[in-house]
Amino acid sequence: MTSAATFAAGAIMPLLTALLIPSDYLALGVSCASLFFLGLLGAIGAKTGGANVAKATLRVTFWGAFAMGLTALVGYLFGVGLS
Repeated sequence: MTSAATFAAGAIMPLLTALLIPSDYLALGVSCASLFFLGLLGAIGAKTGGANVAKATLRVTFWGAFAMGLTALVGYLFGVGLS
């Protein structure tokens, strides 16, 4: 239940960003918001678990950005993406 609640909390913020940001900046804004909130949740999780906050935040943000980039690349290869 905690994992599901954390996922929902992390997902709602980029969705709210998508509602508030001008459509010209949608992809960049949602990507940045997603990474920011992913890093924030990583920091909260590290602090709660007693881990090194900076290291955990960097790790979560790096791999999140990597996953976003890989997803964009696959979309590009299949002809699905931003126009």
